[in-house]
Amino acid sequence: MTEPTTTVNKNDDDLYNTDYQVGQDNVNFLGLDFHNPVFPISAIMVVVFVLGVLIFTDQAADFFGWLRPAITQSFDWFFVISANLFLIFCLVLAILPVGKIRLGGEEATPDYSYPAWFAMLFSAGVGIGLMFYGVLEPMNHTLTPPLGLEAGSDDARSIGTAAAIFHWGFHAWAIYAVVGLALAFFHYNKDLPLTLRSAFYPLLGDRVWGLWGHIIDIMAVLATLFGLATSLGIGANQIAAGLNYLFGIDSGIETKSILILAITIAALVSVYRGMDGGVKRLSEINMVMAAMLMVFVMVVGPTALIFSGIVSNTVDYLSWLPALSNWVGREDSGFYHGWTTFYWAWWVSWSPFVGMFIARVSRGRTVREFILAVLIAPTIVCIVWMTTFGTTALNQMDGGYMGVVNLITNGNWQPELSIYKMFEALPFTAVISFFGMVLTIIFFVTSSDSGSLVIDTITAGGKIDAPVSQRIFWCTIEGLAAIALLMGGGLGALQAATISTGLPFAVFLLVMCVSLYIGLSRELRRKQFA
Repeated sequence: MTEPTTTVNKNDDDLYNTDYQVGQDNVNFLGLDFHNPVFPISAIMVVVFVLGVLIFTDQAADFFGWLRPAITQSFDWFFVISANLFLIFCLVLAILPVGKIRLGGEEATPDYSYPAWFAMLFSAGVGIGLMFYGVLEPMNHTLTPPLGLEAGSDDARSIGTAAAIFHWGFHAWAIYAVVGLALAFFHYNKDLPLTLRSAFYPLLGDRVWGLWGHIIDIMAVLATLFGLATSLGIGANQIAAGLNYLFGIDSGIETKSILILAITIAALVSVYRGMDGGVKRLSEINMVMAAMLMVFVMVVGPTALIFSGIVSNTVDYLSWLPALSNWVGREDSGFYHGWTTFYWAWWVSWSPFVGMFIARVSRGRTVREFILAVLIAPTIVCIVWMTTFGTTALNQMDGGYMGVVNLITNGNWQPELSIYKMFEALPFTAVISFFGMVLTIIFFVTSSDSGSLVIDTITAGGKIDAPVSQRIFWCTIEGLAAIALLMGGGLGALQAATISTGLPFAVFLLVMCVSLYIGLSRELRRKQFA
């Protein structure tokens, strides 16, 4: 057994009167320091899954091809209602007096500056996705608008980019904020382990250290891993497309598998260096490179349209938000199931990863500051990004250039090439395309290494200083899972795996909201009568 490193706080009320100690259920084995039984059960389940998909590739492809539409069509209402509730819950917390509570106590100060904090939020949460969908979504939703709107109408042009922002804006970050805030509060203010089970302590009490806690953490590991695998698959598709576009290298499954392996090795180096030496440094590089790319497109693209579009798209996003958030009587099943329902499931499955990552870098912020920053700052970045790339592509279409349009119409669906086709109509095409591909690679590495740190923390019972060999194990497993799913059905299989884990985990997150509110309310009452 390992020596306990942290004891649970008992000084506020009977709610946290427990003798549980971080590390007391951990086991030392072959240099590992893992939580029993979360680590072995999670590891065995993932390894068996990977081997099963690799052995029964055709059957897996058929299964995942059935699974995604089955879930999105049967549980669309549940995902949309849940996402709406998460956003409302966050806004209510920011308004209520509990918003004054500081993560870590009244004397706590932030560990990271605002620029460093925002950089890590952005790169870990949405980096790969924005590179892949930044051109694709505004164009696709303009040509085939949601809500049954007529293509080519003024409303279609208004909702095109707004619908893209909708998927990457407030709802997405509300899901992350719920998990991040719960983890940060119960860890920094109550000295509970930095793991998902701790967020349920007000409801379950000491039972979080038993079966229910094990189930919660195992589900968090599976959801995080498959959510990450989807992102890694998207990144591999786009990088392979870039290599084919620039150098004529085959973009088949072999190339994508080699890419995932190579970038997993690069992520291992970052994992070895830890949070500050690896993840933080790569996140800052990501932000600088992403800003350079966006500024370049702003300058050489339709600059005036982009700047005016930032304002108009913000207004359009807020205007269309209620209709896009509605789940009753939808006439746009393709958009509703193929895009929105999938996105909400993806964000839910990613929430342990992004939420824990946010929690680890958010000590010293108040609840209100945390919520407003996590909701607003990334959403603004998404608005500016989608407007810059989407407006440029739409302006090219208006001018007669059909490079992007031809990729998503007439049965020629090649979304991974959309950003490169947009670059094709800009100056310095080869240079900027190569730059964009490198940026995607670095985003890829950042997601893989930060995800490994998060999964390792969960499977180590909340310890943030577990042996490096464990991080290496999970980083490797993430890459293998992504390869297996690509072989067993491509991007559709990755998305199906994400949705299947996101569905049950969304239930956990709704219960987590109740538990978090109880914890914050008791903390506020304790402060008032102290």
